Amino acid sequence: MLPARLAKLAKLALPFLLAAALVPGAVGAKESDRNQPMSIDAGGQSGSINGTGKTLLSGGVIIVQGTMELRSSEGELYMNDGEIVRAVFIGKQAHLKQQLDDGTWMNATADRIDYDIRAETLTLTGNYKVDSERGSNAGQRMVYNTRTGDMQSGGDGTRVRTVIQPKNKAPATAGEKK
Repeated sequence: MLPARLAKLAKLALPFLLAAALVPGAVGAKESDRNQPMSIDAGGQSGSINGTGKTLLSGGVIIVQGTMELRSSEGELYMNDGEIVRAVFIGKQAHLKQQLDDGTWMNATADRIDYDIRAETLTLTGNYKVDSERGSNAGQRMVYNTRTGDMQSGGDGTRVRTVIQPKNKAPATAGEKK
């Protein structure tokens, strides 16, 4: 079992999960999840959570907090003076799902999910895709600022694809069907 001090990772959950709801027009991650206990399950842990350094999580990592579930092959927690300053989740692929405040679900996958707490940025790298009922966004690399809501993807020679579903999903009339 991971030491209780890693419970501070729970403070990361809301900004991290809000960032995961990257699809334009999507609502935020379920607010009540932030106040739920966080369960971190891994095949192994090495490193210290005191002071400054890196703690490695291996053997399959599963983190559950409220409706949020994150699964990855490995995880890295970077500490500075006993505080988590960065969390990285790696896998082919790392998966994140969570219920949003409107009751719909958001799913995200990437080869690497990197949350820099100090810079307040979430970076999804390697065949990332974020899906919600409202739409989707996919590409090779996305940087999302959890404080400002600004998103940057593409522009590095790769393509990015965004699909936005209409707000009103009324069925097409007979004259509109083709």
